Amino acid sequence: MVVVGITGGVGTGKSTVARMLKALGAEVIDADELAHEALRARRAPWRRIVRVFGRTVLNADGSIDRHALGRRVFQDARARKRLEAIIHPYVIRQTRARLAQLRRATRVRVVALDVPLLLEAGMRRLVDLLVVVNAAPPVQRRRLKERGWSAREIDQRVKAQWKVSAKAALADVVIDNTAGLLKTRRQVADLWNRYLVRRRQRG
Repeated sequence: MVVVGITGGVGTGKSTVARMLKALGAEVIDADELAHEALRARRAPWRRIVRVFGRTVLNADGSIDRHALGRRVFQDARARKRLEAIIHPYVIRQTRARLAQLRRATRVRVVALDVPLLLEAGMRRLVDLLVVVNAAPPVQRRRLKERGWSAREIDQRVKAQWKVSAKAALADVVIDNTAGLLKTRRQVADLWNRYLVRRRQRG
């Protein structure tokens, strides 16, 4: 089984690439989904978040108000690191568990880990092939603006991550998602055929 780690900057199109790999036959593990699981009421990470940040980050039904929590931690680097210290270990444990399950399923040949903070969280050792998705900064910012983010929020989120150029320097493959889905799909097909099919055949 080949494990492909997909990362990049916010708004560069990591999940788009993951969906394209899924269409080609890969299983996808989405770290954002795992992080959302960690925020569900009464789970251990939820309890730690409430203890650290207080009940002001809760909705009326007891669920975490992710927007309120996000505004708080992206304005304060120390608070962000405290949140990451709660969320990252949970995501890593769940990722390891799901990889172990998929390894036992002999039909699975390629797994794509869609992890925005793969390098920041120290998850590089979990992957066989590191793919970094890039996009020109104006395109990246336009996509984030279309999500409803303010210029300040965009600056905060981009600043909180490693520079994409630093991630690209460590990548096995860089996919440029600037010029539209067709060109991105061609790059993903090339990745699949040149790297993943060959590795599967060797395995």
